[in-house]
Amino acid sequence: MSAIDELKAELKKLSAKATQAKMDLHDLSEELPINWQQIMDVAQKAHDAYAILEKKRAELKQLEAA
Repeated sequence: MSAIDELKAELKKLSAKATQAKMDLHDLSEELPINWQQIMDVAQKAHDAYAILEKKRAELKQLEAA
C-alpha cells in the first residue's frame, strides 16, 4: 500500500471521528442548559479532531503534488 493510500485510509477514519465530535457538540447544544459544564470539553474534542483532519488533508495534498 502506498503512502498516499495509507493516508487516505487514515483520513477516512479521522473524518468519521471529526463528524462524530461535531454531532456530540450539536447534541450537547440541543440539550442546553443541561450539562453546560461539558461545553469546553466537548468543543475541545471537536476542535482537536478537525485540526488533525485539516493537517492530514494538507499532508495528502503535498504527497499528491509531489
